[in-house]
Parts: sequence; structure tokens; C-alpha cells
Amino acid sequence: MSTSADKPRWPKKSKEPMPPHAFVPAAALAQAVDFDDDMMRVTFMDGRVLAVPLAWFPRLRKATPKQRAKVQIGGGISLHWPALDEDLSIAGLMAGVDWRSA
Repeated sequence: MSTSADKPRWPKKSKEPMPPHAFVPAAALAQAVDFDDDMMRVTFMDGRVLAVPLAWFPRLRKATPKQRAKVQIGGGISLHWPALDEDLSIAGLMAGVDWRSA
């Protein structure tokens, strides 16, 4: 025979409103790319910015600013420089893969 002491006691539901949840992006999609002398910065649609050393990408490091500016963003998930024959994935950039460790 069960008694009320055997039943689990769940916490009572609060009648106060839940606090707003933090924004959680579903995917990181590139929106823009810019450079300075040492870094490449990828701006994402959700406002984040990822900075990556140009030293990781010898072709981009050796390219002129005009050549670097001719980037094509493929669906927000890849970067392509046709004249430089350079292709980078956003996933690879976010993973932080250093070309020297490959």
C-alpha cells in the first residue's frame, strides 16, 4: 500500500515569468571579410567577428590588399579567391586549424 510519503514531491511551478533566454545562433554564416596587415576578420550574420592570423594562409599573406578584397562568400559557409586559387571553409576557420600543424 502506498502512502503520500512514498510519492515524489515535485517543486511547485512558479507563477513568475521566465527570464528571457540568451540568443543562440543556429549557424555561423559569413557576411563580410576584411583585412589588416596581420589578420583576416570574418563578420558573421549574427554579429560575431572571427579574427584569424594571415600567417596561417601564405597565399593571402603574400597577396595585395586589392587581391584579398576580391573574395567570394559561398552561401555564408566558404570563402573563395579565384585569382589566388585559395578556398577556406568557415567551419575550418572556426575550428582554429593552424596550417603549420596539418
